[in-house]
Amino acid sequence: MSEQQCEVAWFSALCDDDYEFLGVPDPRLQSSWEHCRNIVMTAEEGGYDNILLPSGYALGLDTTVFAAAIAPFLRRLKLLWATRIGEDWPPQLARRIATLDRILGPNPAGTGGRLNVNIISSDMPGEKIGSAERYARTTEAIKIIKTLLAGEHLSHQGEFYNIDLDPPRMTTISGKPPALYFGGLSHEARECAADGCDVYLMWPDTMDKVRETIADMTARAARYGRTLKFGYRVHVVVRDTEDEARAAADRLVSKLDDDIGRAIREKSLDAANYGVQRQAELRAAAHSDGYVEENLWTGVGRARSGCGSAIVGDPDQVLAKLRAYQAEGIEAFVLSGYPHAAEADLFARHVLPQLQHGPLDFG
Repeated sequence: MSEQQCEVAWFSALCDDDYEFLGVPDPRLQSSWEHCRNIVMTAEEGGYDNILLPSGYALGLDTTVFAAAIAPFLRRLKLLWATRIGEDWPPQLARRIATLDRILGPNPAGTGGRLNVNIISSDMPGEKIGSAERYARTTEAIKIIKTLLAGEHLSHQGEFYNIDLDPPRMTTISGKPPALYFGGLSHEARECAADGCDVYLMWPDTMDKVRETIADMTARAARYGRTLKFGYRVHVVVRDTEDEARAAADRLVSKLDDDIGRAIREKSLDAANYGVQRQAELRAAAHSDGYVEENLWTGVGRARSGCGSAIVGDPDQVLAKLRAYQAEGIEAFVLSGYPHAAEADLFARHVLPQLQHGPLDFG
């Protein structure tokens, strides 16, 4: 049986999330145009398929401006551009997506663009609405965006938006909406993803929970007459030997003050959501060395809200872990490590050449 292909993405730390020692600010690694550009170019040169540009209105760089600025530097890399739904007006967002897609340019086959969109179901800065209401608004926004980017007239009367519009003149290269990536563990988040998104992204979890989530999301999507692809967002620490990888992981948290780590976690905009709570449960369930299962280390979550675990090991161990996720149905990986440019280079040299990988195919 031939090896499964997967999409392998890296992460550019636009939101002030890069460290040599976790929780210890380093001016050299603060988000800046130069530093984040360097991470993206390392991914381009290392052979990755895609790169996540995260978004947080209170932290770091503006994702849209950065995406437009970096696009002309890239020859083949796709952008997974994160956008916060609560901070935008869907028709304007549709035009922005089409414009970014055009700036980035066509895929090698010339059949479409190279922009993917990571949908974040956010509040408006300064407001706080309930989870069910927020995801209902996101579901409406997704329908509006997809209608306009499909070149169709929009006549939408909903709870949050009442809009009657022709589509913008600016279209994506393919003339269709780009692939939408989305994550969230609550019932409302899962329903939103099942109804409107293309790739359901998971944060690190034990293999049995990964299997359980994929089965649940497959069933939910089927109720909408849809199918989903599945992605996995995780950090990596890869070295020549397992001992060296574990030592690198330990070094990463060797200067971390727990009070500072807690403050970093609580500063995040998503500090109280279901996914973050699950990451805390993993840390609590881990052994004294921080490992919750073989080669899955929860130490990153001591000073990071959100994705809080790392695959740690030698190249063969990291490869085996990724292939185990693939066997459960994962088709895309969004990876990161500290410092981001250095770890991207290590993974690109030690593991990436052993994976059959390429951009996801959405038909």
